[in-house]
Amino acid sequence: MKLAPGNGPETGSATALRGSQDSWLRRNRQTLAPLLFLAPGVIFFLFYVIFPILQSFNLSFYRWDGLGDPQFIGMENYRELMDDRAFEVSLWNNLKWLLLYLLAIPAGLFIALFLNQTVTGIRLYKSLFFFPFVISQVVVGLVFSWFYDPTFGLLNQVLGWVGLGPLNVLGDPTLVTYGIIAAGLWPQTAYCMILYLTGLNAVDPEQVEAARLDGAKGAKMLWYVIIPQLRPATFVAFVVTIIGALRSFDLISIMTNGGPFGSSRVLSFYMFEKALSEYGFRMGYGAAIAVVLFLIMLCFIAYFLWSMYQDDKGGR
Repeated sequence: MKLAPGNGPETGSATALRGSQDSWLRRNRQTLAPLLFLAPGVIFFLFYVIFPILQSFNLSFYRWDGLGDPQFIGMENYRELMDDRAFEVSLWNNLKWLLLYLLAIPAGLFIALFLNQTVTGIRLYKSLFFFPFVISQVVVGLVFSWFYDPTFGLLNQVLGWVGLGPLNVLGDPTLVTYGIIAAGLWPQTAYCMILYLTGLNAVDPEQVEAARLDGAKGAKMLWYVIIPQLRPATFVAFVVTIIGALRSFDLISIMTNGGPFGSSRVLSFYMFEKALSEYGFRMGYGAAIAVVLFLIMLCFIAYFLWSMYQDDKGGR
């Protein structure tokens, strides 16, 4: 006797298999859906972030000019860094950037507290304080280069009004780094201000009212009620500010090009000089500088992540 089409044992097993697959997909739909949405971003992150980081670590053990065959030299690039005066200057300048750039966080907080008030013309004030955030770092560098100019700059015009002589900020090796940091603080403060304005919108008004009933006001209200609720915004501001300080490149390139006499270099700019500029084409040495910069950045980020984890763990 012939079996009817579709009723054979093979067809029945295939149908059962499809049914089991459908039931497995149905059971795990809530797990698979977010994974599928995350997959493109994870793939791009692995390919464009993680893989280049690993490639930089590997390249730092080679001597390579970017054209010929790489020559394995082990830790020689890192040993050379220890005796490199220009690397030492760049590292110290990065530390200055780290310490002084953090001033953007309290400055952004106090500006946000001012802009969070209901006063006449507050929209105009918000626009003026928001303006530095939307302009390019190249524009910021050019504006401050004109501001510091010893012949027609506004800074020296003001100093002349009070009887002080002209000051060549960008031409003085002792002042140039601080002048560039001041230029970088302008847009960075605006960014921190935006973060805190967003955080202030999430402050619980009931806690504020309860604190007022208990007699808290002014600095006590700010320290014990407002700032604890702004902790997520503060965390993001710290991370973004530290990363911005460590990867500072464009302002230095526009305002001084590392001068005078290399006194305004930072690690990212020195890495560019050694690896890609007309002075270098030492890809392995530049990769070693990049590895040092990455490890410094990783230490700070790991510390803040650990602090946030401990806070969340203690709050449960």
